Amino acid sequence: MRRVPRSRTFSGLRPARASLRWKIAALVAATACLVVAAVGVLVHLWIARDIRDRAEARAFNSVYSAMETYRRTGTLADGAQLDPVELPHALRHPADGDRHTAYDGHVDANVGPSFWGAQRTGGPGSPVLAYRVNMSSELYTLRQLDMTMTVASLVALAAATPLAVYGAGLVARRLRRVSETAGRISAGDLDARTGPTKGHDEVADIAATVDLMADTLGQRLRTERRFTADVAHELRTPVGGLLAAVDLLPPGETEDLLRARVRDLRGLVEDLLEISRLDAGAEQPVRARVPLGAVVREAVTRTGFDTEVAVAAAPGAEGDVTVETDPRRLERIVGNLVVNAHRHGNTPVRVTVEGRTVVVRDHGPGFPKDLLLHGPRRFQTGATERGSGHGLGLTIAQGQARLLGAELRFDNAPDGGAVATLRLPD
Repeated sequence: MRRVPRSRTFSGLRPARASLRWKIAALVAATACLVVAAVGVLVHLWIARDIRDRAEARAFNSVYSAMETYRRTGTLADGAQLDPVELPHALRHPADGDRHTAYDGHVDANVGPSFWGAQRTGGPGSPVLAYRVNMSSELYTLRQLDMTMTVASLVALAAATPLAVYGAGLVARRLRRVSETAGRISAGDLDARTGPTKGHDEVADIAATVDLMADTLGQRLRTERRFTADVAHELRTPVGGLLAAVDLLPPGETEDLLRARVRDLRGLVEDLLEISRLDAGAEQPVRARVPLGAVVREAVTRTGFDTEVAVAAAPGAEGDVTVETDPRRLERIVGNLVVNAHRHGNTPVRVTVEGRTVVVRDHGPGFPKDLLLHGPRRFQTGATERGSGHGLGLTIAQGQARLLGAELRFDNAPDGGAVATLRLPD
């Protein structure tokens, strides 16, 4: 079945293609940074605590050994001091016979921070024997370890980020394929399919679901269109019989009323048949080079409505613009737009031709939001304030525009009124 994509774009269905890849990569990089930072902080704190604990234990044990030596020989072991000036205030008056330790954060050149151990050598007033354990070398090693971990983390992050970007790109491309297929389906291409995708993950499930949705939607639309075509064909014969029967009625008000209603019914059947042929792709345009302005004027005249027509010369051209198109179908499009503007809008209705563009505008309530969002749909007028109708006129106009390769857009003017814009191809 031949299908032509709708001219209306569905940009809202398209994700930000580049942003997904970089968002995933940024998330991976941020997660890696958090892990590295957490591990680095934990390692730093654990090693710093271990250094302090070992320095405190060493100071405590060294005081014990130095005290034994001092009591036996009266001499000080290497590193031991009596009442040193740098001794922290908390250790200057220890309890008799008790060993104590204290942290000293003072740094002088390459000495400090330190842990002190102290014990009084005798009774009250006797000297205090102290031993100092300098932690500067261990803390320097800790700082070197921190620097090494930082550099290693940056190198690992620099290597992991391109891998994350590449992996995110694989996922983004698969999602983009599904998104493009969904956009084509939304634009009217019911034959679009994502097809088999690599992997057995959520993206593959989404692709399969989109394809299943397209199959189901296509089947339902084909059933609906087949039903519409069958009903139109079945009604054509009895409607023709009704017209013949009306001709046999005696002239009068009743005959005029019946004739008008039967003609309306015949017009509806003909519209349904036209829609079914457009849906089936059975229509083919017969192209010819014609003056656009003249065709538009003729189409407006055939409607029988009082409509203002303005034909502006294209830039760089003199007089009417000549286009290659199917004039009968072009008249059908313009006529339906003008009739719709008069029936569902308010006067004045203006038709403007400029270059290859035809604009039909009324001054009524404008097109309903549902029509602007989804386009015209058969048997739906969209809003009661736009009057009654079958919703077939704009549907036929859009189908004929697709057949001609033209773009038909529906908008509302800022100051009120519906605006239909037809752009013919070059």
